[in-house]
Amino acid sequence: MRPNLPSFDELVNKYKEELQKDPRAMQEIEKNLEEKQSKNNNLNVN
Repeated sequence: MRPNLPSFDELVNKYKEELQKDPRAMQEIEKNLEEKQSKNNNLNVN
């Protein structure tokens, strides 16, 4: 019988909680999001 594995949502939430505890990781994520948003804004303008 297969072991009881965590669901995908449980894994995502666990990973998200770990990331939120790491300020450097959060800063990196925010920087990447800002870069993507600015690229998208530039594409929409042209």
